[in-house]
Amino acid sequence: MNKKALAGIGLLGAGVLALAGCSSTSAPAGDASDAPPAETGELTVWVVGTDTPETAREYLVDTFESENEGWTLRLEEKTWADVSETYVAALQSNDTPDVVEVGNTQAIGFIDQGLFSDLGDIRGDLGDLNPGLEDAGTYDGAFYAAPYYAGGRVVFYSPEIVDAATLPKTLEEYVEQGIAKKTDAMSGIYAPGRDWYNMLPYIWTYGGEIAVQDGDTWDAQFSSEESLKGLELLQKVYTEATNAPTDGDETDAHVPFCAGETAFLSAPAWMQWSILAEPDAENPGCPDTFGKDLGAFPLPGASEGETAPIFAGGSNLGVAALSENQAMAKEVVKIMLSKGYQDLMAEGGLTPALLESAESLPDTPVAQAQAEALANSKGVPTSPNWAEVESSLVIQDSLVKIAQGEDVKTVAEALDAEIESILNG
Repeated sequence: MNKKALAGIGLLGAGVLALAGCSSTSAPAGDASDAPPAETGELTVWVVGTDTPETAREYLVDTFESENEGWTLRLEEKTWADVSETYVAALQSNDTPDVVEVGNTQAIGFIDQGLFSDLGDIRGDLGDLNPGLEDAGTYDGAFYAAPYYAGGRVVFYSPEIVDAATLPKTLEEYVEQGIAKKTDAMSGIYAPGRDWYNMLPYIWTYGGEIAVQDGDTWDAQFSSEESLKGLELLQKVYTEATNAPTDGDETDAHVPFCAGETAFLSAPAWMQWSILAEPDAENPGCPDTFGKDLGAFPLPGASEGETAPIFAGGSNLGVAALSENQAMAKEVVKIMLSKGYQDLMAEGGLTPALLESAESLPDTPVAQAQAEALANSKGVPTSPNWAEVESSLVIQDSLVKIAQGEDVKTVAEALDAEIESILNG
């Protein structure tokens, strides 16, 4: 998967801040779906970055125009900066694009402002979709932003260090092996304290949650019995299985991996491109050493045969509420979620939103591991205030305290209070 774009996905939480600042408190506005479709016209579709393969772009234009005589489709490529800086104004204008790609953690901000149309009337036409991304596009029980493609974390290992025949089968075994493999020179599990995306599977595996909604009130759940079980296991990783800095983040995690200083590295699947890149002054890749025959597997869950729920990064598709071509725009979404289109996305190395298209992924350990991992994925709370939680860094700061050995329950209770103050503020 394209490193630059997926790195952008990893930063979407930050990008959504621009949206949060102008988020309304009213329910999403209605759309123009009752207007009769015109007989001819032009639609504009915005995709972000270079990840959408050229084959898929051509398929979209050709299929739409062949199925809808008299209509043309213009596809424009935007950047992740555009999504957070210019999308709102464009979607509120008289010259709005008709269909837009947004990051999954950004979708709720657009929905809350009433900028997307309800897609519930076509949900039945879209097949079985990635559940984490579908949740990200659902607001107050209504379906506003369709999943597009997903990105997730897998556990990388080098056959030079880890015997593939002994891979862990449960999360607890993963931690035990990480502890056993740690030396002064090697992290059994590379786990910097501020890497909160890699924290989430630990609480989700045992039934914990970030926060749950009861009516109009959010109840943070890090101090629940289930979440504490996961956080206490994570603290063992911090204190017994890693040499990563307690106040560090996940940036450049491939560097210690390529130095032979990491047994297990849980990281976004795009990290493979950094590992497999030819080494130079800017990137110490290791294609001929620890990247040779690179192995990957989904993080295991509580019981053998299960995967741990992981955070689903990725993109969603929205139909602009002010589009004058609602019916035609929804036809575009149907094509972009069709098997023909999603197969092309998969062949390009992207984990498709349509689950049945996973069979078209390249037959590589990383691609297959990511698809398996994302089949059990979740997202962050669907609150318009969630961006403020991320920007406050309260989760990262709390994890640093846990990594430094502070009492887990005390830290979790304080974190819950801070999150509830933000989400219910």
